[in-house]
Amino acid sequence: MRNLLFCCLMLLALPTLAQVYTYIDAEGNRVFTDQPTSSQAERVQLAPSNSMSATPSAPPAPTFLPPPEPSLRYSLLRILVPQPDASIRDSAGNLIVSVNSEPKLFPQHRYRLLIDGQPVGEVGSSPVFPLSNIDRGTHQLAVEIIDAQDRIIERTPSQPFHMLRISLVQKRNASPCKKVDYGVRPECPLKDKPTEKKDIPFVPFL
Repeated sequence: MRNLLFCCLMLLALPTLAQVYTYIDAEGNRVFTDQPTSSQAERVQLAPSNSMSATPSAPPAPTFLPPPEPSLRYSLLRILVPQPDASIRDSAGNLIVSVNSEPKLFPQHRYRLLIDGQPVGEVGSSPVFPLSNIDRGTHQLAVEIIDAQDRIIERTPSQPFHMLRISLVQKRNASPCKKVDYGVRPECPLKDKPTEKKDIPFVPFL
């Protein structure tokens, strides 16, 4: 038994790449060796070594990213025209929206106008938005300041306005068409111009 324990200890001390063999000697003892001295010797399969390298590789150097650029903020952003809850009377649904910010718009930022949550008009640096053909009824108006990546920097609360599109019939009833108005005023088309009655010449009876 002592020989077997000693052989096991020797087996653990063998280099990882050495070949190990075992056999039973004439006295019935299990023998371990690195030389196949007996024809009955069998090769022992060794588990892979878990030893660490003597010079472990250095961990990768951390990558330092530049700090993000501080956000450019505004102390004020508001809609100047129209006023909240304003009523706009225009038969064509035209509307001019004017906005203001403090400080003035930074070069990398743009204004974006929203009606009922949807972008309208041209996105850009101009604080004036001319709009046309807005449907009759109440709408919600808001304006945003966005950066080059379309990220919202500032946004106003939504405010209502009411578009009152007067029909042509209503305009004509309010201000009846005159002869000179036909073909000039939209509510006075030429096709509605009354025909002029021609005077019948008087022929005396003989």
